[in-house]
Amino acid sequence: MVRGTDAHRASQIAVVLLGTTILAGLPAPAFAQDAGGDAAPTQSSQTAPVQTIQVTGAERLEPQTVLSYIKLRIGQPYSKASADAALKDLYETELFADVQISNDNGNVTIQVKENPVVNRIILEGNKRIKDDKILPEIKVAPRQIFTRSKIRADVARIIELYKRQGRYAATVEPKMVMLDQNRVDIVFEITEGDKSKVRQINIIGNEHFSDGKLRGEMVTKQARFTRIFSSGTSYDPDRMAFDQQKLRQFYLTEGYADFRVVSAVAELTPDKKDFIITYVVEEGQRYKFGDVKVESQLRDFDGERLTKNLPMKQGDWYNAKLVEDTIESLNDTAGAYGYAFADVRPQYDRNKDDLTMGLTFVIQEAPRVYVERIDINGNTLTQDKVVRREFRLAEGDAFNSLQVKRSTNRIKSLGYFQEKFEVEQKPGSADDRIILEANVEEKPTGELQLSAGFSSLESFIFQASIRQRNFRGRGQTVGLSGSYSRYSKSVEASFVEPYLFDKNVSLGVDIYRRDYNSFNYYNSSRRTNYAQSTTGFQVRAGVPLTEYLTAVGRYTLNYDDISVSKSQFYSINASGDYACDPLRAGRYLCEAIGKRLSSIVGMSLIYDTLDNRVRPTRGETASINLDIAGLGGDVKYARLRANAAKYWPLGAGFVFSVQGEGGVIKGYGGDSVRLTDRFYLGEPQMRGFGIRGVGPRVIRQYYSGVVGAETTTMSNKSDDALGGKYYYKGRGELEIPLGSGARELGLRPSIFVDAGAVWGVKAPNLIDECGAGCFIGQRDSDGNQLYYIRDANNNITGTTTTPNGDPAGSTSYFTEEYLGNTWKPRVAVGIGVNWNSPFGPFRIDFSKVLLKEKGDDTKAFTFNVGTQF
Repeated sequence: MVRGTDAHRASQIAVVLLGTTILAGLPAPAFAQDAGGDAAPTQSSQTAPVQTIQVTGAERLEPQTVLSYIKLRIGQPYSKASADAALKDLYETELFADVQISNDNGNVTIQVKENPVVNRIILEGNKRIKDDKILPEIKVAPRQIFTRSKIRADVARIIELYKRQGRYAATVEPKMVMLDQNRVDIVFEITEGDKSKVRQINIIGNEHFSDGKLRGEMVTKQARFTRIFSSGTSYDPDRMAFDQQKLRQFYLTEGYADFRVVSAVAELTPDKKDFIITYVVEEGQRYKFGDVKVESQLRDFDGERLTKNLPMKQGDWYNAKLVEDTIESLNDTAGAYGYAFADVRPQYDRNKDDLTMGLTFVIQEAPRVYVERIDINGNTLTQDKVVRREFRLAEGDAFNSLQVKRSTNRIKSLGYFQEKFEVEQKPGSADDRIILEANVEEKPTGELQLSAGFSSLESFIFQASIRQRNFRGRGQTVGLSGSYSRYSKSVEASFVEPYLFDKNVSLGVDIYRRDYNSFNYYNSSRRTNYAQSTTGFQVRAGVPLTEYLTAVGRYTLNYDDISVSKSQFYSINASGDYACDPLRAGRYLCEAIGKRLSSIVGMSLIYDTLDNRVRPTRGETASINLDIAGLGGDVKYARLRANAAKYWPLGAGFVFSVQGEGGVIKGYGGDSVRLTDRFYLGEPQMRGFGIRGVGPRVIRQYYSGVVGAETTTMSNKSDDALGGKYYYKGRGELEIPLGSGARELGLRPSIFVDAGAVWGVKAPNLIDECGAGCFIGQRDSDGNQLYYIRDANNNITGTTTTPNGDPAGSTSYFTEEYLGNTWKPRVAVGIGVNWNSPFGPFRIDFSKVLLKEKGDDTKAFTFNVGTQF
């Protein structure tokens, strides 16, 4: 009888034990043996020729298939070596759980036990990483043959997934559940563990900058309670390597040209929960700029003139970032003159004796370049012409790098493609030829949205909309939307063609119906004071005058129906008619009631250099808008508005912007400006104030009790905003970047200051409005003039008489103040956060009003939240 060698026995033990994890329920394999048991084999039995080979135990495999895996053949001598080789060959196939080879005088029997078939894969304990992320990484699949090597590899891949999330304490224990018909279920029991944080960052060798300053330059941050939303506190080897580059970049910008990171070590704490990172740095000496100049080999560039415009001067502290920016600026300048392949090479002259860094920017000779062709790739839906018409260069034009950047920004602003898009530049068929390549990646442009939310302005809001921003791949926008809330509802259909008949002329059409319930405040309650229904359409066309200046003409036709509550604001007038009572409703509201047709012609001049219209970070925009109502219709006014905004990237993700606008509206032809056509300010235009909370208003204070009696007290109060004919508002805002984790959540905080005012309305004259319908009573104890309203029959009821001898009512006295009609600015500062939350967009603002006028309605906290389903 022949038994496997000790070396082979060791190899079989290694097959059973999978590293530190043992698969439960799997029997250990047997070894090759002779039929005689444990007796030592004789020389004759080892070398006797093989007469027959029989395979037993195979179920799925044919015996001939099993024999094809080994080299042992009939007629060959049988030996320990040949038996061990056969065992090794069979186990290497990973098809068998157990193999035994016996020899009985040349009759060799190979008894096999096949590995089971995988029935299903089960994951247990995974909460942080869902099944759809783990299962694609698992190579063992149902109906495959079970093998230990595949299971070990799958365990390693799952653990690697958790390491990428910073969970270095994660463990995976694979288990096998035996089933009938030689099948098994593979169960991966996952213990995820806590996310491994960076507990501490130590820096050794820094003398000129504090540890805190250097940590601030790194992407990796120490785990603290204030950074619960930051993903930068988790350990990541790639991020650690990037931090070394950030340290070097920082020191080079501060003049330390010899700086280097000697070592960077990350140590896992004994509990495997956190990491401690230690950097050893060598700062070196600080350098200043020496002689700085430009040498140009291009005939269109004067090296001496370029030298005078360099941002660095001799004696300034050396700054590597400034050098990089200068190289980029010189390349852009050369590209603007058609030298696409201009090569600017800095030559350094380091003097360690006086610690200066001489620098010469050498502009290498290069040919002037022309655009050979423009290639557009990746657009499966969008037509080529939609992309090509945004290029500011055509095939055959002289290359211009500024126009390439402008083309990139215009294509980004379409909103059809990925955000990280750049027009690539590739060499053409000759040295003076270049190929511009737009490799786009389309993203969905159709939107079907149903939303519900709660607003501090409108209470509950319901909205539905369908829009396609790239209809049929032609760049057209079509949309249909509707909304409903407690105070407003609307439905609107729109169509925009940006290039009418493939000409550089845009056309837009909107058809809409809007119902709005305006309001005033009665005590602290919001109360409807008039309802406005507007049905109309607008047609507009735009023509670019220059690259950045566009003229837009429009025509608007609106049919307005404005009504008020008759029981609240109507009474019988002196003529005996039941009509709107100016004393009850206010003169301006009574003037607005009725049905009117507004025919409005407008024009706008728009200047726009923004890098992105959706979320700009640099550039400016300005517009002037003139609308004239009176080309037919029942309303006559002229309205002029202007606005401007500018954005600056401040570095490190900070974006600062300023915005301002203003307007004036005037009636003509004997018409005055109606209440519904005036300007209003407040939430959401000005944070810190309520809706229509800024500007002219009438506040009426009602009294209870008898005039002149001790029981006379103030009771109810109403607050009516009147709007204005002039307004201005401005805003300064700084967007604050957060860590990558917060960015992934869609958090964008900002600090802001808002200022503005609205004014220009003539004060209502209560005495003129009273006529026979009101009575001037005596003043109250504070000196306010008291009034009261006669009843529908123009009679005054009551038992008490006034000094004039008229009977005094007991419930209808009031005072009235006209406030807020001033150009003086109202100012509010605050902090706000935009959050693209999982349940929809969310905006919250906290404001503090610094300047206000008497009567203004302030509001410190506002929010708006919605959801999609």
